[in-house]
Amino acid sequence: MSAEAIGRLMPAIVTLDDLTAMIRADMHGHRYETSTQGALSVVPPPDGDHAKIATRLMSWLLKAGWPEDQLMQVAGIRIPSPTGFAGRIPDLTVWSTDPGNAVWYDVQGLLLVIEIISPGSEATDQVTKVAEYATVGIPLYWMVARDTANTVTMHRLVNGAYQVVDQKPLRWLLNSEPGNHLPMEH
Repeated sequence: MSAEAIGRLMPAIVTLDDLTAMIRADMHGHRYETSTQGALSVVPPPDGDHAKIATRLMSWLLKAGWPEDQLMQVAGIRIPSPTGFAGRIPDLTVWSTDPGNAVWYDVQGLLLVIEIISPGSEATDQVTKVAEYATVGIPLYWMVARDTANTVTMHRLVNGAYQVVDQKPLRWLLNSEPGNHLPMEH
């Protein structure tokens, strides 16, 4: 299908149902997200290094005793927006309880969102998502840079805005206890 044909068929407002349909129809594993302003993002599938970082973080949390039902990779979350709901798909999420089974999850009980920055997603991960996640009250937001240290920037929600509370290399973080960095409410 040509770009022209896609443009003609694109709805004026992309809903979460539209995102779900796009994700299911995509045979190449792209991620489809919308911002609270209605901007559609199409991101290529993550590379191997991205997947390894996500796996290491999930393993670290599991080894610390976090229940597997409270950890999710690439779970869709719904964020209220002027047009209904925006949809984001973080790389890893940590929940206070089992969030159940859904395509798009409400943010209630969401303790931590982790985004692994990929080439081309820097502005979205470092600016747009920071504002969106803070607005809906997600207590912790971590970004993992793709520098040589895979620097993890840890944000904590304080008075409705994120503040950077620490920056550590991923290797250092994985050798520490998760309870030192997030509430162990499992």
